[in-house]
Amino acid sequence: MEKRNRTIAALIIGSAIIWAAVIIGCSLSLKGTECYDQIQNILVGGVLGHIILIWGPMAISGRKMKENREDPSK
Repeated sequence: MEKRNRTIAALIIGSAIIWAAVIIGCSLSLKGTECYDQIQNILVGGVLGHIILIWGPMAISGRKMKENREDPSK
């Protein structure tokens, strides 16, 4: 159970790092310009990175935990 808690904590920290990078990237791109296309690409990249790197593994982990609860012999 402790390993699971550490994994979840690491994923949350990873999520925060991704979104911090997205916000910094947006602020740098907005600096004195009107650049909707650049901002849109940065935000979409951040969302996709977040989904793939954070929520994908969490969903897999959740399924494994559910299977283990249903069938403790695994």
